[in-house]
Amino acid sequence: MCPCGSAKPYEQCCGPFHRGGNPPTAELLMRARYCAFARKDRDFLLRTWHAKTRPSSLTFDDAITWTGLEIIKTVKGQQPDSMGMVHFRAHYLTPQGPGVQEERSRFIRTEDGSPWVYVD
Repeated sequence: MCPCGSAKPYEQCCGPFHRGGNPPTAELLMRARYCAFARKDRDFLLRTWHAKTRPSSLTFDDAITWTGLEIIKTVKGQQPDSMGMVHFRAHYLTPQGPGVQEERSRFIRTEDGSPWVYVD
């Protein structure tokens, strides 16, 4: 199953996005980015990060295992929108025990039809 929690197989969910497809909504991009963190897909994460906020490099902590994604609320982020916000909780496990990272992430598109990108 896909790590994003969709209950679909990876190849029918986030896999096509990781291979170059563009998620059609901000929430699907959020799910695909979570999945990319779980799979340590650096290229996808950097490709979908806004140029103004993208780090020059990205490293992964091998002690973290991502265990689940919980979407709390999505505001806008659909086809006609140019901005979207996704409030989520990302659950993980470390040698010290379980944890949760909660965020409200912003996504934008520069023009109608352009790919969604993560801002902050």
